[in-house]
Amino acid sequence: MAIQADKDTIVVEALINGQNVKSLSQVAKENPTNPAEIVGYFPVTTKEQAVEAIEAAAEAFKAWKRTSIDERIHLMRKAIEKIKAAENDIVHLLSREHGKPVYDAHGEIFVSLMWMEFACNEAKAALQEEIQEHEQGKTILSHDPIGVVAAISPWNYPIALSTIKIAPALLAGNTIVLKPSPYAPLAAAKVAEIIASEFPPGVINVVHGNADVGAELTSNPLVTKIAFTGGTETAKHIIKAASDTIKDMTLELGGNDAAIFLESFDVNDERAMRRIVVSNFLTTGQICMIAKRVYVHRSIYDAFVEKYIEAANRWVRVGDPFDHNTTVGPLNNLKQKNYVQGLVEDAQKRGAKVIPLGQILDQELFEQGYYLQPTLVLDCDYHDPIVVEEQFGPTVPILPFDDVEQVIKLHNESIYGLTSSVWGKEEEAIVVARQLEAGTTMINTAAVQGLDVRFPFGGFKQSGIGREYGVEGIRTYTESHVINVPKMLDLPYIPE
Repeated sequence: MAIQADKDTIVVEALINGQNVKSLSQVAKENPTNPAEIVGYFPVTTKEQAVEAIEAAAEAFKAWKRTSIDERIHLMRKAIEKIKAAENDIVHLLSREHGKPVYDAHGEIFVSLMWMEFACNEAKAALQEEIQEHEQGKTILSHDPIGVVAAISPWNYPIALSTIKIAPALLAGNTIVLKPSPYAPLAAAKVAEIIASEFPPGVINVVHGNADVGAELTSNPLVTKIAFTGGTETAKHIIKAASDTIKDMTLELGGNDAAIFLESFDVNDERAMRRIVVSNFLTTGQICMIAKRVYVHRSIYDAFVEKYIEAANRWVRVGDPFDHNTTVGPLNNLKQKNYVQGLVEDAQKRGAKVIPLGQILDQELFEQGYYLQPTLVLDCDYHDPIVVEEQFGPTVPILPFDDVEQVIKLHNESIYGLTSSVWGKEEEAIVVARQLEAGTTMINTAAVQGLDVRFPFGGFKQSGIGREYGVEGIRTYTESHVINVPKMLDLPYIPE
Protein backbone atom coordinates (compact mmCIF):
# COMPACT_ATOMS: atom_id res chain seq x y z
CA MET A 1 0.00 0.00 0.00
CA ALA A 2 1.40 3.41 -0.96
CA ILE A 3 1.92 5.83 1.89
CA GLN A 4 1.30 9.52 1.38
CA ALA A 5 4.57 11.30 1.97
CA ASP A 6 3.45 14.85 1.36
CA LYS A 7 1.72 17.36 3.61
CA ASP A 8 -1.73 15.94 2.93
CA THR A 9 -3.41 14.19 5.79
CA ILE A 10 -3.42 10.40 6.04
CA VAL A 11 -6.47 8.38 6.97
CA VAL A 12 -6.14 4.89 8.42
CA GLU A 13 -8.98 2.49 9.11
CA ALA A 14 -9.32 -0.69 11.10
CA LEU A 15 -8.14 -3.78 9.22
CA ILE A 16 -10.39 -6.78 9.85
CA ASN A 17 -10.19 -10.06 7.93
CA GLY A 18 -8.20 -8.44 5.13
CA GLN A 19 -10.59 -5.51 4.65
CA ASN A 20 -10.43 -1.88 5.71
CA VAL A 21 -13.44 -1.23 7.93
CA LYS A 22 -14.75 2.29 8.26
CA SER A 23 -15.64 3.73 11.63
CA LEU A 24 -18.41 6.16 12.53
CA SER A 25 -15.85 8.59 13.97
CA GLN A 26 -12.23 9.53 13.42
CA VAL A 27 -9.64 11.11 15.71
CA ALA A 28 -7.16 13.70 14.48
CA LYS A 29 -3.46 13.09 15.11
CA GLU A 30 -1.56 16.32 15.45
CA ASN A 31 2.07 17.02 14.58
CA PRO A 32 3.92 17.50 17.92
CA THR A 33 6.29 19.92 16.19
CA ASN A 34 3.32 22.08 15.23
CA PRO A 35 0.14 20.94 17.04
CA ALA A 36 -2.01 23.09 14.73
CA GLU A 37 -1.10 20.79 11.84
CA ILE A 38 -3.08 17.56 11.47
CA VAL A 39 -0.95 14.69 10.20
CA GLY A 40 -3.81 12.26 9.78
CA TYR A 41 -6.87 10.57 11.19
CA PHE A 42 -7.39 7.20 12.81
CA PRO A 43 -10.65 5.50 13.71
CA VAL A 44 -12.47 4.97 16.96
CA THR A 45 -12.94 1.24 16.60
CA THR A 46 -16.04 0.00 18.39
CA LYS A 47 -16.10 -2.87 20.84
CA GLU A 48 -18.18 -4.80 18.32
CA GLN A 49 -15.53 -4.29 15.63
CA ALA A 50 -12.85 -5.45 18.07
CA VAL A 51 -14.87 -8.64 18.57
CA GLU A 52 -15.09 -9.06 14.78
CA ALA A 53 -11.30 -8.73 14.52
CA ILE A 54 -10.75 -11.32 17.24
CA GLU A 55 -13.21 -13.71 15.64
CA ALA A 56 -11.57 -13.23 12.22
CA ALA A 57 -8.18 -14.03 13.77
CA ALA A 58 -9.61 -17.11 15.49
CA GLU A 59 -11.10 -18.38 12.23
CA ALA A 60 -7.90 -17.68 10.26
CA PHE A 61 -5.87 -19.51 12.89
CA LYS A 62 -7.51 -22.83 11.97
CA ALA A 63 -5.76 -22.86 8.58
CA TRP A 64 -2.74 -20.68 9.34
CA LYS A 65 -1.45 -22.94 12.12
CA ARG A 66 -1.19 -25.78 9.57
CA THR A 67 0.98 -23.84 7.09
CA SER A 68 4.60 -24.89 6.89
CA ILE A 69 7.33 -22.90 8.57
CA ASP A 70 8.92 -22.43 5.15
CA GLU A 71 5.76 -20.76 3.85
CA ARG A 72 5.53 -18.47 6.89
CA ILE A 73 9.15 -17.39 6.49
CA HIS A 74 8.67 -16.86 2.75
CA LEU A 75 5.72 -14.51 3.31
CA MET A 76 7.50 -12.61 6.08
CA ARG A 77 10.53 -12.07 3.86
CA LYS A 78 8.28 -10.64 1.15
CA ALA A 79 6.81 -8.27 3.73
CA ILE A 80 10.31 -7.21 4.80
CA GLU A 81 11.18 -6.29 1.21
CA LYS A 82 8.01 -4.20 0.94
CA ILE A 83 8.90 -2.31 4.12
CA LYS A 84 12.40 -1.65 2.78
CA ALA A 85 10.94 -0.29 -0.45
CA ALA A 86 8.62 2.06 1.47
CA GLU A 87 11.16 3.10 4.14
CA ASN A 88 11.49 6.76 3.16
CA ASP A 89 7.73 7.24 3.09
CA ILE A 90 7.33 5.46 6.43
CA VAL A 91 10.08 7.58 7.98
CA HIS A 92 8.44 10.79 6.75
CA LEU A 93 5.11 9.80 8.28
CA LEU A 94 6.69 8.60 11.54
CA SER A 95 8.66 11.82 11.99
CA ARG A 96 5.56 13.93 11.40
CA GLU A 97 3.24 12.08 13.74
CA HIS A 98 5.78 11.27 16.45
CA GLY A 99 8.31 14.11 16.44
CA LYS A 100 11.34 11.86 15.94
CA PRO A 101 14.22 13.42 14.00
CA VAL A 102 14.62 11.75 10.61
CA TYR A 103 17.82 9.93 11.58
CA ASP A 104 16.02 8.50 14.63
CA ALA A 105 13.03 7.37 12.56
CA HIS A 106 15.40 5.60 10.15
CA GLY A 107 16.99 4.01 13.21
CA GLU A 108 13.64 2.63 14.30
CA ILE A 109 13.09 1.06 10.88
CA PHE A 110 16.64 -0.35 11.04
CA VAL A 111 15.96 -2.05 14.40
CA SER A 112 12.57 -3.33 13.19
CA LEU A 113 14.03 -4.91 10.05
CA MET A 114 17.04 -6.29 11.91
CA TRP A 115 14.70 -8.13 14.28
CA MET A 116 12.34 -9.34 11.55
CA GLU A 117 15.26 -10.72 9.54
CA PHE A 118 16.76 -12.39 12.61
CA ALA A 119 13.38 -13.97 13.39
CA CYS A 120 13.15 -15.30 9.83
CA ASN A 121 16.68 -16.68 9.99
CA GLU A 122 16.17 -18.40 13.36
CA ALA A 123 12.51 -19.43 13.31
CA LYS A 124 12.99 -22.80 11.65
CA ALA A 125 15.62 -23.94 14.13
CA ALA A 126 13.82 -22.39 17.11
CA LEU A 127 10.55 -24.11 16.26
CA GLN A 128 12.02 -27.40 15.08
CA GLU A 129 10.38 -30.47 16.57
CA GLU A 130 12.75 -32.48 18.76
CA ILE A 131 12.64 -36.30 18.86
CA GLN A 132 14.62 -38.28 21.43
CA GLU A 133 15.00 -42.07 21.45
CA HIS A 134 15.97 -43.36 24.89
CA GLU A 135 15.81 -46.42 27.15
CA GLN A 136 12.28 -45.66 28.25
CA GLY A 137 10.99 -45.20 24.70
CA LYS A 138 10.58 -42.11 22.55
CA THR A 139 9.72 -38.50 23.39
CA ILE A 140 8.60 -35.85 20.91
CA LEU A 141 8.80 -32.17 21.88
CA SER A 142 7.01 -29.70 19.62
CA HIS A 143 6.57 -25.94 19.88
CA ASP A 144 2.93 -25.37 18.97
CA PRO A 145 1.27 -22.03 18.20
CA ILE A 146 -0.84 -20.59 21.00
CA GLY A 147 -3.71 -19.08 19.00
CA VAL A 148 -4.95 -15.50 18.79
CA VAL A 149 -2.46 -12.90 20.05
CA ALA A 150 -3.64 -9.49 21.22
CA ALA A 151 -0.70 -7.12 20.63
CA ILE A 152 -0.82 -3.68 22.22
CA SER A 153 2.04 -1.38 21.23
CA PRO A 154 3.19 1.96 22.70
CA TRP A 155 3.84 5.35 21.11
CA ASN A 156 7.55 5.82 21.70
CA TYR A 157 8.80 3.17 19.20
CA PRO A 158 5.49 2.35 17.52
CA ILE A 159 6.88 0.38 14.55
CA ALA A 160 9.68 -1.50 16.30
CA LEU A 161 7.44 -2.44 19.22
CA SER A 162 4.71 -3.65 16.87
CA THR A 163 6.98 -5.73 14.63
CA ILE A 164 8.68 -7.22 17.70
CA LYS A 165 5.33 -8.92 18.30
CA ILE A 166 4.03 -9.45 14.77
CA ALA A 167 7.05 -11.26 13.34
CA PRO A 168 7.51 -14.03 15.94
CA ALA A 169 3.78 -14.47 16.50
CA LEU A 170 3.11 -15.15 12.82
CA LEU A 171 6.25 -17.21 12.25
CA ALA A 172 5.19 -19.44 15.13
CA GLY A 173 1.79 -20.01 13.47
CA ASN A 174 -0.39 -17.63 15.47
CA THR A 175 -2.75 -14.94 14.25
CA ILE A 176 -2.78 -11.43 15.67
CA VAL A 177 -4.91 -8.40 16.49
CA LEU A 178 -2.74 -5.28 16.82
CA LYS A 179 -3.79 -2.14 18.66
CA PRO A 180 -1.35 0.75 18.13
CA SER A 181 -1.17 3.64 20.59
CA PRO A 182 -3.47 6.59 19.87
CA TYR A 183 -0.42 8.84 20.36
CA ALA A 184 1.37 7.31 17.33
CA PRO A 185 -1.14 5.22 15.38
CA LEU A 186 -0.49 6.07 11.74
CA ALA A 187 2.92 4.69 10.75
CA ALA A 188 2.44 1.53 12.84
CA ALA A 189 -0.92 0.88 11.17
CA LYS A 190 0.56 1.42 7.70
CA VAL A 191 3.44 -0.97 8.38
CA ALA A 192 1.01 -3.56 9.72
CA GLU A 193 -1.05 -3.18 6.52
CA ILE A 194 2.09 -3.70 4.42
CA ILE A 195 2.82 -6.92 6.29
CA ALA A 196 -0.82 -8.03 6.18
CA SER A 197 -0.90 -7.66 2.39
CA GLU A 198 1.41 -10.69 2.15
CA PHE A 199 -0.60 -12.92 4.48
CA PRO A 200 -4.03 -14.58 4.27
CA PRO A 201 -7.02 -12.51 5.42
CA GLY A 202 -7.50 -12.53 9.17
CA VAL A 203 -3.93 -13.48 10.03
CA ILE A 204 -3.16 -9.83 10.84
CA ASN A 205 -5.90 -7.49 12.05
CA VAL A 206 -5.54 -3.89 13.26
CA VAL A 207 -7.92 -2.05 15.56
CA HIS A 208 -7.78 1.36 17.22
CA GLY A 209 -9.92 2.94 19.88
CA ASN A 210 -10.39 3.58 23.54
CA ALA A 211 -10.29 1.64 26.79
CA ASP A 212 -13.27 -0.54 25.87
CA VAL A 213 -11.36 -1.90 22.86
CA GLY A 214 -8.33 -2.63 25.03
CA ALA A 215 -10.58 -4.30 27.59
CA GLU A 216 -12.06 -6.54 24.88
CA LEU A 217 -8.62 -7.55 23.61
CA THR A 218 -7.45 -8.47 27.10
CA SER A 219 -10.58 -10.28 28.30
CA ASN A 220 -12.10 -11.98 25.22
CA PRO A 221 -11.90 -15.77 25.71
CA LEU A 222 -10.81 -16.29 22.09
CA VAL A 223 -7.58 -14.38 22.80
CA THR A 224 -5.03 -16.81 24.19
CA LYS A 225 -1.98 -14.54 24.51
CA ILE A 226 -1.39 -10.87 25.28
CA ALA A 227 1.78 -9.09 24.16
CA PHE A 228 1.94 -5.61 25.68
CA THR A 229 4.59 -2.91 25.81
CA GLY A 230 3.78 0.11 27.94
CA GLY A 231 3.40 1.42 31.46
CA THR A 232 3.40 -0.70 34.60
CA GLU A 233 0.10 0.76 35.83
CA THR A 234 -1.67 -0.12 32.58
CA ALA A 235 -0.22 -3.63 32.81
CA LYS A 236 -1.87 -4.11 36.20
CA HIS A 237 -5.27 -3.50 34.60
CA ILE A 238 -4.41 -5.91 31.77
CA ILE A 239 -3.47 -8.65 34.22
CA LYS A 240 -6.76 -8.20 36.05
CA ALA A 241 -8.76 -8.22 32.81
CA ALA A 242 -7.02 -11.40 31.66
CA SER A 243 -7.32 -13.23 34.95
CA ASP A 244 -10.71 -14.83 34.28
CA THR A 245 -9.35 -16.74 31.29
CA ILE A 246 -5.71 -17.15 32.49
CA LYS A 247 -4.04 -15.89 29.33
CA ASP A 248 -0.38 -16.28 28.44
CA MET A 249 1.38 -12.90 28.65
CA THR A 250 4.52 -11.12 27.57
CA LEU A 251 4.72 -7.71 29.25
CA GLU A 252 7.57 -5.25 28.63
CA LEU A 253 6.95 -2.42 31.07
CA GLY A 254 8.51 0.63 32.64
CA GLY A 255 12.11 1.09 33.61
CA ASN A 256 14.16 3.52 35.64
CA ASP A 257 17.46 2.45 34.18
CA ALA A 258 20.62 3.44 36.01
CA ALA A 259 24.04 4.22 34.56
CA ILE A 260 26.86 3.60 37.05
CA PHE A 261 30.26 5.23 36.51
CA LEU A 262 33.01 3.57 38.51
CA GLU A 263 36.16 5.28 39.77
CA SER A 264 38.07 3.63 36.90
CA PHE A 265 36.00 5.41 34.22
CA ASP A 266 38.03 7.81 32.07
CA VAL A 267 36.17 11.13 32.05
CA ASN A 268 38.40 12.33 29.21
CA ASP A 269 37.08 9.63 26.86
CA GLU A 270 35.06 11.87 24.53
CA ARG A 271 33.43 8.99 22.67
CA ALA A 272 32.20 7.45 25.92
CA MET A 273 30.84 10.80 27.09
CA ARG A 274 28.98 11.17 23.81
CA ARG A 275 27.54 7.66 24.25
CA ILE A 276 26.07 8.48 27.65
CA VAL A 277 24.62 11.77 26.37
CA VAL A 278 22.97 9.95 23.47
CA SER A 279 21.78 7.32 25.94
CA ASN A 280 20.00 10.04 27.90
CA PHE A 281 18.42 12.08 25.11
CA LEU A 282 17.86 9.84 22.07
CA THR A 283 14.18 10.03 21.02
CA THR A 284 13.94 13.00 23.43
CA GLY A 285 14.45 10.60 26.33
CA GLN A 286 11.31 8.64 25.46
CA ILE A 287 12.75 5.12 25.41
CA CYS A 288 12.07 2.44 28.01
CA MET A 289 15.72 1.34 28.07
CA ILE A 290 17.33 4.78 28.12
CA ALA A 291 19.64 5.77 31.01
CA LYS A 292 17.34 7.75 33.32
CA ARG A 293 19.50 8.20 36.43
CA VAL A 294 23.28 8.49 36.50
CA TYR A 295 25.44 7.56 39.50
CA VAL A 296 29.09 8.71 39.44
CA HIS A 297 31.83 7.82 41.91
CA ARG A 298 32.51 10.87 44.05
CA SER A 299 36.22 10.90 43.19
CA ILE A 300 35.44 11.70 39.53
CA TYR A 301 32.07 13.42 40.02
CA ASP A 302 33.08 17.06 39.44
CA ALA A 303 35.20 16.27 36.39
CA PHE A 304 32.45 14.01 35.02
CA VAL A 305 29.80 16.72 35.27
CA GLU A 306 32.09 19.21 33.52
CA LYS A 307 32.84 16.80 30.66
CA TYR A 308 29.21 15.71 30.45
CA ILE A 309 28.02 19.30 29.95
CA GLU A 310 30.66 19.81 27.26
CA ALA A 311 29.59 16.66 25.42
CA ALA A 312 25.88 17.48 25.71
CA ASN A 313 26.38 21.01 24.45
CA ARG A 314 28.13 19.59 21.38
CA TRP A 315 25.53 16.91 20.58
CA VAL A 316 22.16 18.28 21.71
CA ARG A 317 20.52 20.40 19.01
CA VAL A 318 16.79 20.87 19.51
CA GLY A 319 14.82 21.60 16.38
CA ASP A 320 12.67 20.53 13.45
CA PRO A 321 12.76 16.72 12.99
CA PHE A 322 13.32 17.30 9.24
CA ASP A 323 16.34 19.56 9.81
CA HIS A 324 19.37 17.28 9.50
CA ASN A 325 21.16 19.37 12.14
CA THR A 326 18.53 18.34 14.70
CA THR A 327 19.38 15.61 17.19
CA VAL A 328 16.46 16.13 19.62
CA GLY A 329 12.86 16.74 18.57
CA PRO A 330 9.72 17.56 20.55
CA LEU A 331 8.07 15.25 23.01
CA ASN A 332 5.35 13.16 21.45
CA ASN A 333 2.38 14.66 23.29
CA LEU A 334 1.36 17.46 25.60
CA LYS A 335 0.57 15.14 28.51
CA GLN A 336 4.12 13.79 28.49
CA LYS A 337 5.61 17.27 28.16
CA ASN A 338 3.67 18.48 31.19
CA TYR A 339 4.66 15.41 33.22
CA VAL A 340 8.38 15.82 32.54
CA GLN A 341 8.23 19.57 33.09
CA GLY A 342 6.51 18.93 36.41
CA LEU A 343 9.30 16.61 37.56
CA VAL A 344 11.95 19.22 36.72
CA GLU A 345 10.04 21.99 38.49
CA ASP A 346 9.54 19.74 41.53
CA ALA A 347 13.29 19.05 41.64
CA GLN A 348 14.01 22.80 41.58
CA LYS A 349 11.60 23.37 44.47
CA ARG A 350 13.46 20.70 46.43
CA GLY A 351 16.73 22.60 45.94
CA ALA A 352 18.18 20.87 42.89
CA LYS A 353 20.25 22.74 40.34
CA VAL A 354 18.85 22.51 36.79
CA ILE A 355 21.26 23.14 33.91
CA PRO A 356 19.90 23.57 30.35
CA LEU A 357 21.87 21.67 27.71
CA GLY A 358 22.56 22.13 24.02
CA GLN A 359 21.11 24.68 21.68
CA ILE A 360 17.66 25.52 20.36
CA LEU A 361 17.86 25.85 16.59
CA ASP A 362 14.55 27.65 16.04
CA GLN A 363 13.06 29.51 18.99
CA GLU A 364 9.71 30.15 17.29
CA LEU A 365 9.28 26.47 16.42
CA PHE A 366 10.38 25.52 19.94
CA GLU A 367 7.65 27.63 21.48
CA GLN A 368 4.87 26.33 19.23
CA GLY A 369 5.60 22.61 19.62
CA TYR A 370 5.76 20.12 22.49
CA TYR A 371 9.40 20.95 23.10
CA LEU A 372 11.46 20.94 26.27
CA GLN A 373 15.11 21.87 26.34
CA PRO A 374 17.16 18.93 27.66
CA THR A 375 18.34 19.49 31.21
CA LEU A 376 20.87 18.13 33.67
CA VAL A 377 19.69 17.98 37.29
CA LEU A 378 22.28 18.14 40.09
CA ASP A 379 22.18 18.14 43.90
CA CYS A 380 19.15 15.82 44.13
CA ASP A 381 18.35 13.55 46.99
CA TYR A 382 18.61 9.87 46.10
CA HIS A 383 14.88 9.47 46.66
CA ASP A 384 13.51 12.58 44.94
CA PRO A 385 10.74 11.88 42.40
CA ILE A 386 12.96 12.84 39.45
CA VAL A 387 15.36 10.07 40.52
CA VAL A 388 13.00 7.26 41.50
CA GLU A 389 10.31 7.80 38.85
CA GLU A 390 10.65 7.10 35.14
CA GLN A 391 10.89 10.56 33.54
CA PHE A 392 10.50 9.43 29.92
CA GLY A 393 11.71 12.77 28.71
CA PRO A 394 14.76 14.98 28.13
CA THR A 395 16.07 15.36 31.66
CA VAL A 396 18.52 13.36 33.73
CA PRO A 397 19.76 13.55 37.33
CA ILE A 398 23.41 12.89 38.09
CA LEU A 399 24.24 11.84 41.65
CA PRO A 400 27.52 10.96 43.43
CA PHE A 401 28.15 7.71 45.28
CA ASP A 402 30.96 6.72 47.64
CA ASP A 403 31.37 2.96 47.24
CA VAL A 404 30.18 0.09 45.08
CA GLU A 405 27.99 -1.47 47.78
CA GLN A 406 26.09 1.82 48.11
CA VAL A 407 25.40 2.20 44.40
CA ILE A 408 24.34 -1.44 44.00
CA LYS A 409 21.83 -0.90 46.81
CA LEU A 410 20.58 2.32 45.19
CA HIS A 411 20.15 0.49 41.90
CA ASN A 412 18.40 -2.57 43.28
CA GLU A 413 15.96 -0.83 45.62
CA SER A 414 13.98 0.38 42.60
CA ILE A 415 10.70 -1.38 41.79
CA TYR A 416 12.00 -1.57 38.21
CA GLY A 417 14.73 -3.66 36.63
CA LEU A 418 14.69 -3.33 32.85
CA THR A 419 18.22 -2.35 31.80
CA SER A 420 21.29 -0.85 33.41
CA SER A 421 24.82 0.06 32.44
CA VAL A 422 28.19 0.05 34.18
CA TRP A 423 31.09 2.17 32.94
CA GLY A 424 34.77 1.70 33.78
CA LYS A 425 37.40 -1.00 33.45
CA GLU A 426 35.72 -4.01 31.89
CA GLU A 427 36.66 -6.54 34.58
CA GLU A 428 35.46 -4.27 37.41
CA ALA A 429 32.30 -3.33 35.53
CA ILE A 430 31.33 -6.96 34.97
CA VAL A 431 31.75 -7.72 38.69
CA VAL A 432 29.28 -4.93 39.48
CA ALA A 433 26.95 -5.89 36.63
CA ARG A 434 26.53 -9.41 38.00
CA GLN A 435 25.04 -7.94 41.19
CA LEU A 436 22.42 -5.74 39.52
CA GLU A 437 18.77 -6.73 39.26
CA ALA A 438 18.09 -6.01 35.59
CA GLY A 439 17.13 -7.89 32.47
CA THR A 440 20.05 -6.41 30.53
CA THR A 441 23.23 -4.74 31.76
CA MET A 442 25.54 -3.06 29.26
CA ILE A 443 29.21 -2.32 29.77
CA ASN A 444 30.52 1.11 28.67
CA THR A 445 27.43 1.84 26.61
CA ALA A 446 23.69 2.11 27.20
CA ALA A 447 20.23 2.18 25.63
CA VAL A 448 19.78 1.13 21.98
CA GLN A 449 23.52 1.53 21.38
CA GLY A 450 23.92 -1.71 23.33
CA LEU A 451 20.83 -3.55 22.08
CA ASP A 452 21.42 -6.97 20.51
CA VAL A 453 18.28 -8.57 19.04
CA ARG A 454 19.98 -11.99 19.13
CA PHE A 455 19.50 -12.14 22.89
CA PRO A 456 16.37 -11.99 25.07
CA PHE A 457 15.16 -8.61 26.32
CA GLY A 458 12.86 -7.93 29.26
CA GLY A 459 12.80 -6.87 32.86
CA PHE A 460 13.03 -7.90 36.49
CA LYS A 461 10.33 -7.02 39.04
CA GLN A 462 7.75 -4.49 37.83
CA SER A 463 9.57 -4.00 34.53
CA GLY A 464 7.77 -6.95 33.01
CA ILE A 465 7.00 -10.61 32.52
CA GLY A 466 8.73 -12.75 29.92
CA ARG A 467 11.24 -11.85 27.22
CA GLU A 468 11.25 -10.52 23.67
CA TYR A 469 14.04 -10.72 21.06
CA GLY A 470 16.36 -13.67 20.69
CA VAL A 471 15.23 -17.27 20.22
CA GLU A 472 13.33 -16.91 23.49
CA GLY A 473 11.34 -14.09 21.88
CA ILE A 474 10.21 -16.49 19.14
CA ARG A 475 9.37 -19.40 21.41
CA THR A 476 7.37 -17.14 23.74
CA TYR A 477 4.61 -17.34 21.12
CA THR A 478 4.43 -21.14 21.43
CA GLU A 479 3.37 -23.81 23.90
CA SER A 480 5.69 -26.73 24.55
CA HIS A 481 3.89 -29.97 23.67
CA VAL A 482 5.43 -33.23 24.87
CA ILE A 483 4.36 -36.55 23.31
CA ASN A 484 5.66 -39.58 25.20
CA VAL A 485 5.81 -43.06 23.65
CA PRO A 486 7.06 -45.25 26.53
CA LYS A 487 8.38 -48.79 26.15
CA MET A 488 7.52 -49.81 29.70
CA LEU A 489 3.74 -49.46 29.93
CA ASP A 490 3.37 -51.08 33.36
CA LEU A 491 5.36 -49.60 36.23
CA PRO A 492 7.03 -52.16 38.50
CA TYR A 493 5.82 -50.60 41.76
CA ILE A 494 2.12 -50.73 40.80
CA PRO A 495 0.49 -54.00 41.93
CA GLU A 496 -1.33 -56.32 39.50
